[in-house]
Amino acid sequence: MGCCGSAASQSSKREWKPLEDRSCTDIPWLLLFILFCVGMGLICGFSIATGAAARLTSGYDSYGNICGHKNVKVEGIDNSGLDLTEKKYVFFLEPCNVDLVRRKIKSIALCVSACPRNELKTLADVQKFAETNGSTLCSYELKPSEYTTDPRAAQLCPKLPVPESAPIPFFHRCAPVNISCYAKFAEALITIVSDSNVLHRLISGVMTCREIILGLCLLSLVFSMIMMVIIRYISRVVVWILTILVVLGSLGGTGVLWWLYVKQRTSPSDTLTVDQLQIAKDNRQALLIYAIAATVFTVILLLIMLVLRKRVALTIALFHVAGKVFIHLPLLVFQPFWTFFALILFWIYWIMVLLFLGTTGSPVGNEQGFVEYRAAGLQRYMWWYHIVGLVWISEFILACQQMTVAGAVVTYYFTREKWNLPFTPILASVNRLICYHLGTVAKGSFIITLVKIPRMILMYIHTQVKGKENACARCILKACICCLWCLEKCLTYLNQNAYTATAINSTNFCTSAKDAFVILVENALRVAAINTVGDFMLFLGKVLIVCSTGLAGIMLLNYQQDYTVWVLPLVIVCLFAFLVAHCFLSIYEMVVDVLFLCFAIDTKYNDGTPGKEFYMDKVLMEFVENSRKAMRESRGGGADGRELKPMASGTSSS
Repeated sequence: MGCCGSAASQSSKREWKPLEDRSCTDIPWLLLFILFCVGMGLICGFSIATGAAARLTSGYDSYGNICGHKNVKVEGIDNSGLDLTEKKYVFFLEPCNVDLVRRKIKSIALCVSACPRNELKTLADVQKFAETNGSTLCSYELKPSEYTTDPRAAQLCPKLPVPESAPIPFFHRCAPVNISCYAKFAEALITIVSDSNVLHRLISGVMTCREIILGLCLLSLVFSMIMMVIIRYISRVVVWILTILVVLGSLGGTGVLWWLYVKQRTSPSDTLTVDQLQIAKDNRQALLIYAIAATVFTVILLLIMLVLRKRVALTIALFHVAGKVFIHLPLLVFQPFWTFFALILFWIYWIMVLLFLGTTGSPVGNEQGFVEYRAAGLQRYMWWYHIVGLVWISEFILACQQMTVAGAVVTYYFTREKWNLPFTPILASVNRLICYHLGTVAKGSFIITLVKIPRMILMYIHTQVKGKENACARCILKACICCLWCLEKCLTYLNQNAYTATAINSTNFCTSAKDAFVILVENALRVAAINTVGDFMLFLGKVLIVCSTGLAGIMLLNYQQDYTVWVLPLVIVCLFAFLVAHCFLSIYEMVVDVLFLCFAIDTKYNDGTPGKEFYMDKVLMEFVENSRKAMRESRGGGADGRELKPMASGTSSS
C-alpha cells in the first residue's frame, strides 16, 4: 500500500462522511483501462483485416488455400494457389483422428464442393460420390477415375468407411453426424466414458431427459430463493446447530481415534505372524499420529469457539439484517444474472478474437509439405496481450458487481428513514459507479490480475513439465502456486472491503483499502467469526441445495423408463444447482461483509448520543446494547458504558 502516500491519512484521525462529497476516484487508472480496451479492439481489427476472418469462417485446406476463394501461390508448396470458388467446404480425410496434445484434428484437410451425406464404405462409393456430386474427397492430384486403380489412393483418399457428415453452420467444415466418432477425445475429458456406446447412451439420455433437466434447473433456482429466506428467519437456530455439530463431530472423531488406538494396542498378538506384527505396529503408530493430530485440532477448535462464542451473535444479527436488505432491495437477487450475462458476452467476443488470432500469421511450409500459419514479430505479443485482457476485463466486470452491491447496501445502511431510499438503489449505485468509481474498480481488478497471471503461468509450467521435474522443483512450484492463490484470495477480500469504503466516503482505491484494512484489523475477532461461522453456514446451504436438487432428480428420473443411465443428467443438474446456489449465496455473503464494515464504522464513530446517533438496524442495536451490558457486568456494574440511545429520526425497524 505504499502508493497511498500522504493522501491516505489514518482513518482514526479523519472523519467518515457517509454518502457525502461525491468525487471521481482514480481517474488515471480509468484512462489506462480505456487505453487497454482500445488495444484489445485494435487486435480484433488487425486479426480481421489480415485475412484471418476469411480463413476462420470459410476454412482452409492443408496447402494454405481458402475454400470458396481464389488463392495465391505459396512458394515451395504444391497444390497451393488453386481456384476453389466452387469448393466451399473443408473436408478432413480422418475426421476422428484427434491430436489430444495440440487439441486439433490430425488429418489432411481438403476443400470440397459437398459433404458426404451418407456413409461411404469403399473407394468405389467415394468414386461414385465424386462422379455424381462433383465433390472429390481424395487429394487434388488424384482424379476420380483413379480412385480404385491408383496405388496411392490408400494414402491420398479418406479413411474408410467415410462417416456421414454435414457442414457446420457459418464455419463450412464437414463434421461427422455421429458424435461418437470423437469418443477417444471425450475419454480424455470425461473419465467415465470407456467406449463410444457409453458416450452415445449418455448423450442420448441427456436429449431424452431435457425437459426434466430444465425443470430441475428451475427447481434449484427456487431452492436457492427459499434458502435465502430460511437463513434470514432461522439464522440463530441454524448457526448454533452447526456450531454444536462441528464441536460434537470433532470430539467424537478424536474419541474414536483414541479408542481404536487403545483397542489395537491391547489386542492379542500371539497368533500373528512376523509380517502381520509389523503391519499391526505400523497401524498403531498411524492411529497414534492421527489421534494426536485430532486432539490438537479439537483443542484449537474449542479454544476458537470459546473466544468467538460472543461474536457469533453478531454473525446472526448481520444475517438477519441481510435478509431485510433483500426485502428493500429485491433487484440484488438478479445482480448475478446481469454479471453472468456480461461475462458470457465478453467471453464469446474473446474466444472469437482468439480464433481469429489463431489463423493470423504468414504461411510457412512444414516438413510434410503442408502449410502452417505462424505468428511473427508483434503478433506473438498479441496473444499475451489478449490473455491479460481476458483476466483483467473479467475481474473488472466482477469488481463492478462488487461495487454495485456495496453502493446499494451502503445507501440502505446509512439512510436513516428507509422510506426515503432511492426508488431503485441498485440503479443509483450503478450510476455512481459509472460517474465516479470506474477508475477505482479498474485499479482493484488490475491488482488481482497482477497476482492471477503469474499463478496461471506457474500452473501452465507445472502441467508442461509434469513427470519431468525432480521432487524439489515440483514442491517449489506447488508452494509458489499455493502462496499466490492465498495472496489472491486475501487481496480479493481486501478489494471488496475497499470498494465498500469507496462507496461510503468516495475516496480513491489506496485510501479506501488502507481505511478498510485498519477497520478489519481492529475487529479481527469479529471478522474471524463471520468468515468461519457465516461462510461455513453458507457452504452447507449450497450443499443442501445441490443434494435436494439431486434427490429430486433421482426421483423424477426413476419414472423415465426410456433411459436408465442417470449419470450425465444428474451431473449437469447438480453442477447447475451448485452454480445457482453459489451465485445467490455469494451475493448474500457479499451483503453480510458490506454490512459488517458499515457496522464497524458506525460503532467506531458513533455512540448513540445526540449528534452521534447510530445508523444501524434495531437488531444490531440490540447486539450493541447486550455487549455493553456484558461489559458493565464484567467491570462490576460501573457506569463506564454510556446508555445506548435511538437514532434521532427514528430507527429502521422494518
